[in-house]
Amino acid sequence: MVDFPDVEQFWRSPPEPINQILDTPPSPIAWICPNLQWLVELEHPELPPISLLAEPEVAVAGFRLNPQTNGPARHNAYRSIKIRPLESNTPKVVDLPPDAKISFLRSSPDGNKLAFTLTQADGLELWVLDLAEGIPRRLTDAVLNAAYGKPFRWVSNQSLICKFIDSDRGNPPIQSPIPCGPLVQENLGRKSPNRTYTNLLKNPHDEALFEYYITSSLVEVTLDGRCIPLVAPGLIDEARPSPDGNFILLTTLHRPFSYQLPSSFFPHRIEVCDLTGKIIHQVADLPLADNLSTKFDAVRTGPRRVGWRSDRPATLFWVEALDEGDPTLDVPFRDALLELDAPFTDTPKLLWKSEHRFPCICWGREDVALVWERWYDNRKSRIWRLHPNSPATPPKLLVDRSYEDNYTDPGSPIMALNQYRRTVLRFTPDGKAIYLGGRGASPEGVYPFLDSMDVETGQTQRLWRCQDPYFESVLDLLDDENVMLTSRQSKTEPSNLFLRNRKDNQTVQLTFYPDPAPQFADVRKEVVHYQRADGVQLSAKLYLPAGYDPTRDGALPTVFWVYPEEFKNRELAGQVTKAENTFSRPHRTSVLFLLTQGYAVLDNPSLPIIGEGDAEPNDTYVEQLIAAAQAAVDYVVGRGIADANRLCICGHSYGAFTTVNLLAHADLFRAGIAMSGAYNRSLTPFGFQGEQRNFWEASETYIRMSPFTHAEKVKAPLLLIHGENDSNPGTYPLQTERLYEALKGLGAIVRWVVLPLEDHGYRSREAVGHVLWEMVNWCDRYLTPS
Repeated sequence: MVDFPDVEQFWRSPPEPINQILDTPPSPIAWICPNLQWLVELEHPELPPISLLAEPEVAVAGFRLNPQTNGPARHNAYRSIKIRPLESNTPKVVDLPPDAKISFLRSSPDGNKLAFTLTQADGLELWVLDLAEGIPRRLTDAVLNAAYGKPFRWVSNQSLICKFIDSDRGNPPIQSPIPCGPLVQENLGRKSPNRTYTNLLKNPHDEALFEYYITSSLVEVTLDGRCIPLVAPGLIDEARPSPDGNFILLTTLHRPFSYQLPSSFFPHRIEVCDLTGKIIHQVADLPLADNLSTKFDAVRTGPRRVGWRSDRPATLFWVEALDEGDPTLDVPFRDALLELDAPFTDTPKLLWKSEHRFPCICWGREDVALVWERWYDNRKSRIWRLHPNSPATPPKLLVDRSYEDNYTDPGSPIMALNQYRRTVLRFTPDGKAIYLGGRGASPEGVYPFLDSMDVETGQTQRLWRCQDPYFESVLDLLDDENVMLTSRQSKTEPSNLFLRNRKDNQTVQLTFYPDPAPQFADVRKEVVHYQRADGVQLSAKLYLPAGYDPTRDGALPTVFWVYPEEFKNRELAGQVTKAENTFSRPHRTSVLFLLTQGYAVLDNPSLPIIGEGDAEPNDTYVEQLIAAAQAAVDYVVGRGIADANRLCICGHSYGAFTTVNLLAHADLFRAGIAMSGAYNRSLTPFGFQGEQRNFWEASETYIRMSPFTHAEKVKAPLLLIHGENDSNPGTYPLQTERLYEALKGLGAIVRWVVLPLEDHGYRSREAVGHVLWEMVNWCDRYLTPS
């Protein structure tokens, strides 16, 4: 057992080989250009130093920015670029300045150039790389504004539109140490429920900072370095060129701001301007969205999801709610899909009305578009085929299913580039069907597939299905449509890119990334199946340490890593969704690292919380949680793998909430580890996770589900970990602080670790190593036989 002092003043390191694995450089990120001609490899250190998190930052309106660079705070940039033709094995290292910090990569419309930013001490420069030449060029000084949204987009193959910092903005506003008066907010009887958010505006000084850093001008930058001003400085959110490059869809924010909501809810104006920057059409001027219901299908009124049709040169589309954005109203239709052609002077054309809420659309050609609708309360998901050129033609229902039903998931459309170099549906050579790639969950296991779907009938044909021992997913199709670009892995082979000819099933390997943690090569993994007492089928991933022999070694101390899910159908809750043939290696604070220390791991055991019909899942959350955990424990103990007296329950976020609930309500585990959780649901009174009701509508459920309420029942030793700067809605560090104080006051065995500068997920090398040290030591201390 490693020494376990009461107080540490420095970062601690986990035992080997965990340290060695953490310091092993990860495989590069492989990115295929949209024209499928070039493979780009990006070096990306997974664990940055804590010094990155310690850089200056300003938190405003729900996000953080770096005031020195006018870019995002805590941004872990790429370090190098390698390029090569898709089927070449000889990459070329792009010659960039030393210690390059590369971000916001975006290919040109034709896919032959790559634009990106380089972060300097005083800001972000715009660079461009011709992939055939392999020579990068700087286009601007450090003037790009990436504090909010994308800093640039391609207009054509020869120019980009960029958000520039206002050259006349001066120094940032300084807050007076003398208050000018009290901070006052009021509400005069208007309902304005909001979920819990962090990093919000708090006072007039924050408002001034928000305006100072977000204000940008819009400038066209050509590849020969000319800068052409387009739009005067303002609070620019997004600027999206039309497919033909003749117009820009401009979204800007404006006052009044909110102290309860992040910037995405602020008033915003949506306009179309031409390439001189002249505003020629206003789509909408939307007010502050501070009166939305907390129901999951609530939306703001007015145009939303405004964008360009990718299959036309310059046609706007958007969606408007027909139910005032209120899912509790009983109406025949929820949303309307509309479009408007350039020059934007006609009356918008109605393309479709949906019975449920509109989430997305895929454009194909003049007579084919696919549109989705979903509804949370009944988990309904539908896909319709529209005739955009003939809205009077009745839409065709292609898919009608519950989105909880993984076995009937048709997959996602495979896309292709059209004449505008925008992505549209990829059609089969005869034009009658589209391609779909899916994960392929089935009663026999999870096997990714490629299908075709007839757009007239909705009938599908299986073109290819992954076979044992691989988990191989289709990423794209090459021009002849028989050759697929895939990502393939197995239990023993890391993920790599391949070209697979589906006619003769021959493959060409494109990348050769090695095992980043060969210490795990002999770890045994299997997907196990068992049953809850009420008959619901459950599953989990069981990992056993390398060299483990149950006859020789007996039952092991075992760590459970948990995260529950809500369902409306008990049969669908029991479907097989865990893939057997995936390559499993730990990273960051993964519980799998404990395998190197002799522990077994039961990863993600099914914890379905089911509420069929009018029943709400969470009203029986505790009972269902205990039943599912009991079934998992009975299974691994019954197999002789796990020692019933040496079990540890662990989880992060909602899994941490679950961990403490299991310790409070069941005597199954001898220790617990809870990271970045929320434990008192009265502090998230307008909904959490899958719960739509507010505290006053379901106070008994909120109170019963809150482990803080039952802290006196927690008898097992509990390790609490939380990032000091957690920005995730609801999981304030205060949640862990209050639980620790309650447990300490009740005489429990509890340890509270606050990670300086860390957010909801832990990123720095120092913090990740320390968390793993804490986990190993906690388990060693309380699961090791006395």
